[in-house]
Amino acid sequence: MLNAENLGGVLLNSQHNFAWLTGGGNNGVDLSQANGVGSLLIRNDGKRFLLANHIEMPRLLAEEVSFKDFEQVDFSWQTDKENPSYILKVAGRIIGHKLATDVFMQSYMGVCEGLIAKCRYQLTAGEIERFKKLGKDAGEIIGEIYNKIEVGQTEIEIANIVKFELGKRNISSVVTLVAADERIAKFRHPIPTENVWQKTLMIVTCAKRDGLIASLSRIFSVGDISDDLRNRTDAVAKVHAQMMHATRPEAIAKDIFEITKNAYSDVGFANEETKHHQGGACGYKTRDWVAHSKSLEQVQLNQAFALNPSITGTKSEETFIVTENGIEVITASPNFPSIENVIDEIKYLTPDILVI
Repeated sequence: MLNAENLGGVLLNSQHNFAWLTGGGNNGVDLSQANGVGSLLIRNDGKRFLLANHIEMPRLLAEEVSFKDFEQVDFSWQTDKENPSYILKVAGRIIGHKLATDVFMQSYMGVCEGLIAKCRYQLTAGEIERFKKLGKDAGEIIGEIYNKIEVGQTEIEIANIVKFELGKRNISSVVTLVAADERIAKFRHPIPTENVWQKTLMIVTCAKRDGLIASLSRIFSVGDISDDLRNRTDAVAKVHAQMMHATRPEAIAKDIFEITKNAYSDVGFANEETKHHQGGACGYKTRDWVAHSKSLEQVQLNQAFALNPSITGTKSEETFIVTENGIEVITASPNFPSIENVIDEIKYLTPDILVI
């Protein structure tokens, strides 16, 4: 990428790119910021540098990166705070040629997150192994969360239990949505409230560990499911299956979106795709890109996807990896009911509603 763009080097500071390049390392302290507390400088001759102030350098070297692989460039925290563009000047001196960075810093405009993102798309064997373990753990925890929660609890209480259970396996929930009963149909992004769970419950998590993020949604029902909810859930499962089937190497995002749009119409719920995005590629961000009618993004082999079709009142969401043999879902919940759809003799399983 550096050679193709005639760049002397790239300075990576965002938390997701630091995690990517270090195999799961963490430069985050303030998680409300995109920026991290240490930067990686990669020169086009392969030389690598770690840039951080005196506060952060010791921990980064001890716990996040190998000191043998990175040349250290440190400076005082006062310099860091007094001159926010200092790190760019240091990096520019080291590179000696055109420099780009992945986040906006002061007046510097050489932002290249889009180029870096494309470098992340195809997962390595090690990343796939880590991702599968994360998906397996997250799927198990959310699929069995009903053993930890109770009818009568608020959405906020349930969300905190979800975070706690994930946390037991060193997983953080970077997105936690909980909707009880009528809020499922009202809002596509139901931030947890004091609303009390009585009958139907939807839980959504974007589960993060070692930089990678797996997304999944599950719906639970106390007692029988209404005919209307049954119909909508079966319909959204068919849409989900069509989307999975369309997500194959070299497929174009806008074509996947068109298939999705037609699928909604075919199951009797035309225009539902206009009420929420349908998901897309993922990995070190909850979504690297989202499929839409103008997108020319192309599906890569060994790329991860989290698709999330929804019909008002219900939703279906899993994370999977595109392989040479089709897709491999990594967030399945053992013992959780599923809905089967067959397309071109290929079986696709998506989560059903668990009656408790």
